[in-house]
Amino acid sequence: MTDTSFTTSSGPAAEPPVVIAIEETPNPATLKFLPGRSVTGNQDPVDFTSPEAAQGRSTLAGLLFTLPEIQRVFLGHDFVAVTKEDHVDWAELSPVVLGVLTDFFESGEAALQGARESLETEEKLIMPIQEADAETVRQVRDLLDTRIRPAVAADGGDIVFRGFRDGMVYLSMRGACSGCPSSRATLRHGVENMLRHYVPEVVGVEQVEA
Repeated sequence: MTDTSFTTSSGPAAEPPVVIAIEETPNPATLKFLPGRSVTGNQDPVDFTSPEAAQGRSTLAGLLFTLPEIQRVFLGHDFVAVTKEDHVDWAELSPVVLGVLTDFFESGEAALQGARESLETEEKLIMPIQEADAETVRQVRDLLDTRIRPAVAADGGDIVFRGFRDGMVYLSMRGACSGCPSSRATLRHGVENMLRHYVPEVVGVEQVEA
């Protein structure tokens, strides 16, 4: 994994200069940009797959989508994962993305606008949780939040709970994980094995669209 830092300063200011580190991810189409400060504040990470999705929700994502080569923008707690189109090289695109990010974070504007959505709305559950499964779902979510999601975030992605039925856990991959060549292996051999080990009621994991 490479780590490149860029420091910019536009003169005396109360805030420290913006220092943006760049990290590669397992997905060659996605780079992880770390501005050295909070990105989503007290809100959950958000995945934007189109300019329309960013309208009224994130000025930052909207600015990045003005670059036609940008395919996806994922805002993590302390990073921005940007996914590009296959035909463009990061050597050409990353300096432009850095410029957008630097200008934005120097402005002090919040990356997300609007009130925090409810957990169920943000997760877009694909099925109601049965009362008999409530404890199992609690254990699954706890493992996701404490063990799995932090590890996935280190690679610029996220895994979100979508539902549970008949022993199957339904999850969505976001950020760098979406479209990553190794995402299926991560889901099957990493996530599924851990959930089955700690939660006997889990028999498997299935990926669904975000």
